[in-house]
Amino acid sequence: MNELTGQLVTPVGAAPARITVDGGIITSVTEDPTAWEPGGLTLVPGFVDLHNHGGHRGSFPDGTADDCRRAARFHRRHGTTTMLASLVSATEQAMTAQVPVLADLADEGLLAGIHLEGPFINSGRCGAQDPAAIIPGDPDMLDRVATAARGHVRAVTFAPETAHAHELLDVCAAHTIIASLGHTDATYEQTLELVDAAVDRNVTVTATHLFNAMPPLHHRAPGAAAAMITAAATSHAHVELIADGVHLADGTVDMLRHSVADGAFFVTDAMQAAGMPDGDYTLGTLDVTVADGVARLSAPDGAVGAIAGGTTTLADQFARHLRRGVGLSDLVRATSTTAAGLLGLGDGGIVEGGRADLVGLDDNGQVMLVVAGGEIITDNR
Repeated sequence: MNELTGQLVTPVGAAPARITVDGGIITSVTEDPTAWEPGGLTLVPGFVDLHNHGGHRGSFPDGTADDCRRAARFHRRHGTTTMLASLVSATEQAMTAQVPVLADLADEGLLAGIHLEGPFINSGRCGAQDPAAIIPGDPDMLDRVATAARGHVRAVTFAPETAHAHELLDVCAAHTIIASLGHTDATYEQTLELVDAAVDRNVTVTATHLFNAMPPLHHRAPGAAAAMITAAATSHAHVELIADGVHLADGTVDMLRHSVADGAFFVTDAMQAAGMPDGDYTLGTLDVTVADGVARLSAPDGAVGAIAGGTTTLADQFARHLRRGVGLSDLVRATSTTAAGLLGLGDGGIVEGGRADLVGLDDNGQVMLVVAGGEIITDNR
């Protein structure tokens, strides 16, 4: 493959263009009015997912190398060319056994790194995390797990109110790990204080699936959600949005897109049921039931369990909000370039000299073409 043509979408606009690729690198991007006509491809940067537990029955928290490879390839076929593999709260022994498996896939270039969701979170806001695995903040343990991962831990979720939170930030600074705050009952003041402490250490800060596993906004108790929105609005943090219509209402997503601009980005929080039919699955050590595409912890006697991860791809979320009338450039920022910047990958856009990670969409936002590192992964044209 040497040349692609289509409507090229950037974070600030769109124009017909010709793109040449050589050796996995974009060698030229040239605007050309003849390069696109109605019905042609819309070209966007490859999607970037910083919170993903698996898919296609592959589970990053506990799967074999083959299981994890299958999950990563499933999401890549659907346009996610850059992805962190997320674990869940577990014992140190389990985590140090699993992170080398994922580190191998990162060495292969299939993953961009590892996200540790827990175990230093608030047990009262555990969501679909195993309460038995949740422990107070342990900086030495985080350091040992990061070392076992050979430098591939890129993010860790912990609650601002956990023990030794500042020391956890020190480990994040030493290993260049994103501090993602969530699964928390922290106050507004506690949360902003920790954000400020992270900024002082040059540690990147995000909110783990904003609004989920934290108290709802209240006008007299703004809590962690309001603190993270404030931090995002002042460019001190970014917030994850699971924009699937299940974890967040579409109106909530709109509010965040408009109020914090580039401070918000989409994630899937996908688990092994992504791309699979309704049925029984697991998330770490917990049983999950998927009905009508919604994953919840299995519960007896017809009770409704907590939402247990997502079942969408970022391509699904892109198409959902495109149908709602959200602009292409806004969606490129939400699904690609903002998260790429957090990983230190520049703006992640389709630019000369950049890695050839591209997705070709039809008029409805459906994935027709996926190019990852210059290799065609999907071609439905």
